[in-house]
Amino acid sequence: MENTKNKFPKHLQVFFKELSDYLDTQLLFYGSIQRSDYFPGQSDIDVDIFTDNEQAIIAKLQHFLHVNKNEFKKTVWVMNDVSGYGYKLKYENNIKQINVEFSIYNEKFREPMLEQHITKTMLPLYINIILYILKFSYYKLCIVPEGIYIYIKKFLLNDAIGRGNDLFVITGDLN
Repeated sequence: MENTKNKFPKHLQVFFKELSDYLDTQLLFYGSIQRSDYFPGQSDIDVDIFTDNEQAIIAKLQHFLHVNKNEFKKTVWVMNDVSGYGYKLKYENNIKQINVEFSIYNEKFREPMLEQHITKTMLPLYINIILYILKFSYYKLCIVPEGIYIYIKKFLLNDAIGRGNDLFVITGDLN
């Protein structure tokens, strides 16, 4: 998942290459960037970062992205009897047209997280079609309210594919 199904514009290619080099680690892409329901400039880009030292990566991300430590949120998750924790950062730079959600996890959580992301990438055709129609209606036609959009999207990516027992909870700021 280091490569993406959908190609980035040049400015995002440069951004992710410079970030990966700065962090000295691989960036793994998941979510809609790997599926047919990605809408350039509107869908966020989901990125996993696995490391043996989460705090060092968070410090480097703070410096590279010019964000405060309190923008990182600690998360706890339970998936198929496996649980763990990680950190999330929603990063938006409207001037540079960058919208990314970073997930930072300890290396020991790599396998269950990648497995979870793959199940939400390799979707049945009918789910892909419904997701595309939903996102088109939300992003382009603006006829689906945000709350309904989020609810249906979560349903499609969890319950409809049998992942309804997965639980992700934001527990608070890093501080």
